[in-house]
Amino acid sequence: MSVFELRKRRSRFRKNVTEDLAGYLFMTPAILVLGAFVILPIIYAVYLSLHRVQLLGGIEYQFIGLRNFTRLVEDDRVWIALWNTVQYVAIVVPCQTILALILAVTLNSGVRGKNWWRILYFLPTVTSSAVLTLIFMWIYNADGLLNDFLAFLGLPTYNWLGDPSVALKGIMIMNIWSTAPFFMVIYLAALQDIPQSLYEAASLDGASEWQKLIRITVPILKPVTFFVVAMGIIGTFQLFDQSYIFSGGTGGPNNATLTVVLLIYQSVFRNLQMGYAAAIAFLLAGVIITMTLIQRRFFGGEKM
Repeated sequence: MSVFELRKRRSRFRKNVTEDLAGYLFMTPAILVLGAFVILPIIYAVYLSLHRVQLLGGIEYQFIGLRNFTRLVEDDRVWIALWNTVQYVAIVVPCQTILALILAVTLNSGVRGKNWWRILYFLPTVTSSAVLTLIFMWIYNADGLLNDFLAFLGLPTYNWLGDPSVALKGIMIMNIWSTAPFFMVIYLAALQDIPQSLYEAASLDGASEWQKLIRITVPILKPVTFFVVAMGIIGTFQLFDQSYIFSGGTGGPNNATLTVVLLIYQSVFRNLQMGYAAAIAFLLAGVIITMTLIQRRFFGGEKM
């Protein structure tokens, strides 16, 4: 190797190192924020899950190994909360996804006054979740709007908030109605990027509107559906505020509205069991990751 080539390689190496250092320098603020607010809390949560934490009279940590995790298997309320949450996800995510797609297709079809319909549909999304919950509690109340409407029609009224078999369904209806418009906007943006020439060619071949939807729109929107379902799964598994307000923080009636996140809240702020709450949080994280990977495989999200 000649001296000239050696000097050229050294110069190139120094240039690459300088560029790498400059890149990491610009990334430093993001790395610090990520480390302080994501990485360190996760490490601390792992530490908590392996300890029994004494909060009263000074914070004390007692190492107990995996006892918090083995306790999960024996705690009936954990499995009740997980089952309630899984039911909630299994119903809300498909319903809000299908409703969002229907609303987006309707608005994209050139309906008259579509700008006003967009505003009307999107209003629940910009409304506070707590306010929506209080409104629906008033609707579901024993002397609320829903029972007044049933009484007006001569139908029997019902204790919508007090029946364990119905209480969670009421939260489901509220969340489907309030979250579908957000995903509708995502679908609407994706629909407007589909070339109209595809639909024109399908029309020339004699395809109906339903065939266009099933054979063109839905397959093209598959990556968007993956995103919508993934966000829906993550959001619904973290149900807390509606369940808390509906039940007054108890998860009632008869644990019917108890969710995993509400159980974590109760473990920390009522029972002062931070280690056990961290173990429940890792259980929830594992379930969310597993469900996301499954639906990624189903929708072929790796092709996005």
